[in-house]
Amino acid sequence: MSLQPGLDALKLKQYPEAIQLLEQFCRNSAETRSNEYIQAQMGLVQAYNATGQTPKAIALCRQLSASGNPQAASWATKALESLNQAPSNPVQKAGRAAQTGVKLAMAAGGNLALASGVTISLLFGMVLVLVLAISLIVNSKNSSLGLGIGVVITLLFNTAVFFISPWIMDLVQGWLYKTRWVTLAEIASKSPETAQVIQRVCQQKNLKEPRLGIIDDQNPTAFTYGALPNGARLVVSQGLFTYLDDDEIATVYAHELGHIVHWDFAVMTVASTLVQICYLIYSFASNLGKGGDSKVKDAAGTAALVAYFFYLVGTYLVLYLSRTREYFADHFAAETTGNPNALSRALVKIAYGIVEEGERTKQPSKLIEGTRALGIYDHKAAAGTGNAYRVAAEPSRIGRVFLWDIFNPWGWWMELNSTHPLTGKRVRALSTYAEKMGIEVEFDMARVVYEGKSLDKGRLYGSFIFDIAIYTAPTMGLFAGLIAGIILTATFKELGWVFAAPFLGLGVGILVKTFIMFPNYNNAPAVDVLSLMSDPYASPLRGKPAKLEGNLIGRGDAGSAFGSDLKLQDKTGLMYLRYASRLGPLGNFFFGMKKVQGLVGMQVTSLGWFRRGVAPWMDLIQLTSDSGTVVNSYHRFWSFILAGLSIIVGVALLFILNGASRGGI
Repeated sequence: MSLQPGLDALKLKQYPEAIQLLEQFCRNSAETRSNEYIQAQMGLVQAYNATGQTPKAIALCRQLSASGNPQAASWATKALESLNQAPSNPVQKAGRAAQTGVKLAMAAGGNLALASGVTISLLFGMVLVLVLAISLIVNSKNSSLGLGIGVVITLLFNTAVFFISPWIMDLVQGWLYKTRWVTLAEIASKSPETAQVIQRVCQQKNLKEPRLGIIDDQNPTAFTYGALPNGARLVVSQGLFTYLDDDEIATVYAHELGHIVHWDFAVMTVASTLVQICYLIYSFASNLGKGGDSKVKDAAGTAALVAYFFYLVGTYLVLYLSRTREYFADHFAAETTGNPNALSRALVKIAYGIVEEGERTKQPSKLIEGTRALGIYDHKAAAGTGNAYRVAAEPSRIGRVFLWDIFNPWGWWMELNSTHPLTGKRVRALSTYAEKMGIEVEFDMARVVYEGKSLDKGRLYGSFIFDIAIYTAPTMGLFAGLIAGIILTATFKELGWVFAAPFLGLGVGILVKTFIMFPNYNNAPAVDVLSLMSDPYASPLRGKPAKLEGNLIGRGDAGSAFGSDLKLQDKTGLMYLRYASRLGPLGNFFFGMKKVQGLVGMQVTSLGWFRRGVAPWMDLIQLTSDSGTVVNSYHRFWSFILAGLSIIVGVALLFILNGASRGGI
């Protein structure tokens, strides 16, 4: 593809067309260090700035300044000076506290020591109860000895892994992500305030300076790992310096230092070990129940059930502890830097950077996927916040996407299974710290909360309960059919009902679930991504029919060369499109292998059902390109097949068994 059409459009001030052509050129360019590629990037900076996309222009300028090309770096440095003063930045910086180290009451997350103590105590208690139960059940000394050896080996293994894992992680990080270890002086050259924060925290907390690493990846992220605080590693990606300002970078480092100061990796390792022991006891009790006398079998089965229950409870306790520690790391950063607004801004910009980089590459980042639990931000939650930041003229519009995080019951439900709190809740806590410090709040979360109070609570919670009921409709239909079958068999004295009615109930339940999850789409409205993301009533189960127009920019599957899902970009953001073949997973594979690559780059209209969980997506119905290519997707197909088969089996059983019963009479 030629660069010239994009440059011609830029010269004629046809900026939207120039952006489309230059972005397409960059995506298709194999050599990112060529003069043509750099020229296209410089043209994009001008076009972004001309269309009010200042954050995008700033991020691209920072990449150019670090490109290694002297002329591009010089040009980018001068461009940055004017761009940083542009009035169209979505978030205008407020002040910061007059001094650092101000003590703040926690606004969210509870009590860290209490959360850690209670979690680990409960897990220890669960393990103790299970070990005692198994010991009382087992008559054979060898079986008890086997369990003891298993527990000891688990403890020793996890202890060994705990102390050697930093070196294992160093090797893995170096192999997968090419981590480059740097000095504090190099960090200071990229972010002077960050170096000051590291020195101050280490001095105040009597800590050895952590080993500092940088990964050459433009997706912004940061994470910490290690065994003990004085041997910790603090690693960030190059994208952090691309998308964030100096004070924002400093708060991210302060957040990670908070994890080190609080011994987070040590506590999480102990908690995770106890959960593993619960699972080990469950496995042991399950095997024990397969042999021996009936009393041992029954007791071992009960112990296995209790052990598995403790394992599930322990898993959620560990997730809760992880979320609590994120809140406390945010709190530590706010106290240490006196700048909670900068961390709020950093979280939003990290989301923005993840969305931007997702648009630049055809495959999702393996770094972001691989460090999801470790990173400062759960990339699955980036789409809404990042899309809002890139187009919002004021912070209040960004705040609207937080309504779902704070008020939708599905947000709470999804958070239970996440290692990170939802972004809206973190920003609300940080805004509270800003208020306590007596400084202006950049993201007016009080306004968001006020707007949230005006939401229809009956609709929010009623829809949530209705969603849960609909999700279980096939199971409810099966049991309702079984009960109805027993009653009808007793009434009419025909055996066929008790066998047929459960199949009929199951089929009806599947149909009800399918029609509500995938409603009629004939009158689907044309909307944009940000409007869908700003809907506080959105559900992961009840699909919302919608049409989106945009450009297909790549695959949506992480690390898959043959993924069938797609990424659509419109003027307001990014949306993942999920494809479903009538041939099931095999059909999806062949579609991804043969068709997807040819679709990438097309302007399309997408019809589908929008859903929102931690990450938003659209279940595709039909994709139509400007050139006339049509792709049909069949999310309801197998549900209809299963429902139909279930009803047919039910009817057949009814006629066969009832007919046989009547013939016997």
